Amino acid sequence: MLRILCAAARMPALALLILAVAFPRPALAWGEFTIKDEKELGEKFNVLIRSRLPLVQDTEIVGYVQEVVNRLSRTMPKQPFPFTVSVIRHNAINAFASPGGYIFVFTGLILAMNHEAEAAGVIAHEMAHVTQRHIASRIENSQVISILSVLGMLAGALMGGSAQSAAMVGSLAAGQAAMLNYSRADEREADQVGMNYLSKAGYPPSGMVGAFQILSRRQWLLGGNIPSYLSTHPALTERVKDMQVRVSLMPEQVRNRKNDDTRFLRVQALIRARYSDIEPARHVFDGQMRGATRCMALMGMGILCSRQNRVKDAAGYFESALSCDPGDELIVREAGSFHYLKGNKTQGGNLLRKAVGMNPNDTYALYYHARNLREQGRAGEATDYALRLLRKEPEDQELHELLAHLYGDGKKMFEANLHMAYSALYANNKNRVKQFHEKSKGLAQTPQEKQALERFEQRYKERRELW
Repeated sequence: MLRILCAAARMPALALLILAVAFPRPALAWGEFTIKDEKELGEKFNVLIRSRLPLVQDTEIVGYVQEVVNRLSRTMPKQPFPFTVSVIRHNAINAFASPGGYIFVFTGLILAMNHEAEAAGVIAHEMAHVTQRHIASRIENSQVISILSVLGMLAGALMGGSAQSAAMVGSLAAGQAAMLNYSRADEREADQVGMNYLSKAGYPPSGMVGAFQILSRRQWLLGGNIPSYLSTHPALTERVKDMQVRVSLMPEQVRNRKNDDTRFLRVQALIRARYSDIEPARHVFDGQMRGATRCMALMGMGILCSRQNRVKDAAGYFESALSCDPGDELIVREAGSFHYLKGNKTQGGNLLRKAVGMNPNDTYALYYHARNLREQGRAGEATDYALRLLRKEPEDQELHELLAHLYGDGKKMFEANLHMAYSALYANNKNRVKQFHEKSKGLAQTPQEKQALERFEQRYKERRELW
């Protein structure tokens, strides 16, 4: 678990979306792309991304990014939809937002920034594209198309404008995607409106300047997936100068705001330890062993050693991290999950129980605590925790598998097979989805079970359209 939904990001899989034109959907005539259409497109694009790219399923990370988005969104005029966050496990320094208010932030973006305000600046820029309906306006002015046929175009436009992107979606989709690319005016407006959101949210406005300077230094045009704000004219350096002038004209108390990176640095340490390359991460943590970041660095080294199965070294680092800050729930849960997974169920269980008590909303700790309770024969308590967690993480593949085992232990075979079907669905295992779906249909007897099956079949249909 709360592992990612797939092992690696395979961007070429998006090429399949060009087949969406085959789906029989009503056409969208010129000028009729309504808010309702925008919501529908956003929902389908969200399902697409969540079914194709590797996602982080940890509330410590996703919840943090959602809080940044919420802070920014409170400064905006009332929107017709909420902003919903997903975090993609990928080292690209990127973020994008789709119509309908779906925000996608790459782990590489968080690792590349020095301050929360810089990450927030990039996110604010992308949110401005949504609030100003830049893509929605382009769809309104395009030729007659269907919602599903737009998906391939949208993927091409948001994932980058390189030759690699053209190969990814095919020549037809690449040509169509050009219709949705942001214009100079769009980018200028997103810079200006995004800066407003950032400043009104209480961040140092220089955060956006710093973020775009980092992006420029990374020289994305040499390869990789090019963020839209680098591949679109006017030149990034020119836009940075415009931002600097604008910041210089702001009141002194706004210009001189201080960065508060307390939560940012914790999340950054967790991402670096769990998802980035081991040797560069070790080098960073070695440099953080003194000062305010020492406890997080010790925890990070413990996670790195655990990834290498250096159990004794990892145990030593986690012990030092707990001694450094015994009241830090993140350190407690990471130490607990380490000991539990490495076979020390007593120590791991005690730490996980403590972590859940410290932070009842921590999905990572809740998941492993529920697993530990099941192994202790306390299936009722484990089920209660798992169902509580399901309300927070309804698309977690491993959680559905745990629930399937718990219901199987209790001889509730409809529920067991239904949750195995959900688990296979969110793992994109087509054959196993079909297998457990058929078993569930054969076992559904009561009205409640039939309603539960109908809910699953709706989710199944949404995903199946994109397979």
